Amino acid sequence: MMLSNVFVKSLWDQKRSLAWWCLGIGSLIIITMLFYPAMREMPELNEILAADENPIMKVFAGDITDFTSPEGFVNSQLLLFIVPLLYIGFAVGIGSGSIAGEEEKGTLDFLLAHPLTRETAIVQKFIAMNFAVAFIGVFAWASLVIGAAIVDMEIGYSRLAAATFSGVLLGITYGGIAFFFGAAFGKRNSSIGVAAALGIGGYLLNALGPMVGWLKPFTKISPFYYYSSSDPLTNGLDWSHMAVLLVVILLLGGMAILSFKRRDLAVG
Repeated sequence: MMLSNVFVKSLWDQKRSLAWWCLGIGSLIIITMLFYPAMREMPELNEILAADENPIMKVFAGDITDFTSPEGFVNSQLLLFIVPLLYIGFAVGIGSGSIAGEEEKGTLDFLLAHPLTRETAIVQKFIAMNFAVAFIGVFAWASLVIGAAIVDMEIGYSRLAAATFSGVLLGITYGGIAFFFGAAFGKRNSSIGVAAALGIGGYLLNALGPMVGWLKPFTKISPFYYYSSSDPLTNGLDWSHMAVLLVVILLLGGMAILSFKRRDLAVG
């Protein structure tokens, strides 16, 4: 029975949301990629943007100086800000709803009434969240590959996979934060708020660190640092950075399990 497998049930409950997210992200990526030929024919754009000292530009474009190259275009238009934001939004939505959402709706007691332990339920919920974000990532990678082929962009598909994998881990990290707070306190809105605040703070810390001297040493606190500082699209994965994100994800999952196991649930 589906209810005896929390992993399958969790994914089944997300099927419509997952389909719409895939459609939305895929459409955004392919439409954005269609603008590349026009930008490729504007080499002077690099000089114009390089001369722009507007700090807002630096916040959203980082240290990119070649906007007309395949890597510069994809990074600046998609991977530096928009796509990771979507990963995070999707992951936080699922993470906050996995335990806290079901608890607030009153369906958690029905789920736990079946012959399975709390540990089994929450582990499968956590794995389902990771799987769903990874599925979005695979779809995003496929959209990048399709978009690159349509506009004849010379870019390595393995490097696109590296950047996508890094983004998926970033999304799961913030989804894990929402998952942990939802499991620990049973409040969905609060878990969304905490994860969103930490996401905004982490992005700004990583973006402003290179421009504000005293902030620079603290950039390594931000998950965004481990996502983007090594530029996986250009250089491939930095496995030490990926290891940091993986460890954080495992710690969040472990803390969620312990908190959920010990907490009195608002069910009934």
